[in-house]
Amino acid sequence: MMISSRAPVRIDFAGAWTDVPDFSDAFGGATLNAAIGLYVTGQLETHEGEQTDLFNGAKVVSGPSGKYAAEGAQALGVSYGSEIPTGSGLGMSATLNVVWLAMARREPIETVQDKMHIAELAYDIEKTLGIIGGKQDQYASAVGGINLFEFGDTVTRQPIELAEAHMRELESLIILCYTGKARLSSNIHKSVWGNFRAGREETLRALFSLRDSAYAAKQALEEWDLEAFSRIVTNQRHYMKHLDASTSNEQIDELFELAAPDMMGGKPSGAGGGGCLFFIAKSQKTKERIREKLASHGLKGHDVTFDMEGLVIELK
Repeated sequence: MMISSRAPVRIDFAGAWTDVPDFSDAFGGATLNAAIGLYVTGQLETHEGEQTDLFNGAKVVSGPSGKYAAEGAQALGVSYGSEIPTGSGLGMSATLNVVWLAMARREPIETVQDKMHIAELAYDIEKTLGIIGGKQDQYASAVGGINLFEFGDTVTRQPIELAEAHMRELESLIILCYTGKARLSSNIHKSVWGNFRAGREETLRALFSLRDSAYAAKQALEEWDLEAFSRIVTNQRHYMKHLDASTSNEQIDELFELAAPDMMGGKPSGAGGGGCLFFIAKSQKTKERIREKLASHGLKGHDVTFDMEGLVIELK
């Protein structure tokens, strides 16, 4: 049997960091994010009656990719592929776990609840491995679309319903840029949550501001106040700096200063500190100016499309 799976990564508009249980279990967290048309794909092939050694021939090339075989009555061949670099800030490692779990189930995915269950299991894997992080990446990848997620004892989802013309307009104004510098988000998380556990007031205030901003961003989008939405997105960057200095660096600050005259808003994706940034341009004309400025610094500006499907799986 051949099982194929695909899931998108995400960009986060508001509320990042508040999906981490250190904060959300006590105070409740909220994030607003969008799945985008960049994917992790996987294939699992099973052969009845063969027997091989566990992890025979495992390898990693250009991001998570490899083949694994399992000992037992069946042999499993698993391969992964992605055009996204590791440390991109787009939630690729979480998406990889979502893809793997979907294939391991070997069952069709029929409901949003199925997808959210897989997202929670993907988070549990990272928690078991001692990886410090939150839940928004897994849920955004599994469910797809633009959503406000709330985190506490359970995870709830509020899909953002935009007119098709508004969705296409927002999509067309976003420009995504990989800084060329991967970052290890777990190191940034250690600094931020060290500050949190130490009761650092600046960090605590920033977390509450981030959480509340997710609701404000949702309202601005639904009222189609794009300028207000973009300001909220931009504020994320300032809140993140108050969490810990490691969420930004000289290159990030320089790129935002470069794009400032031509953008309505923008922020580092995910934990910050490197990886990807995105900008919301004022118009198509200013979007091209941002693209040209990035090119002058040896960087490429990418268009973005929203993915409304989330996790998909095919069994043959």
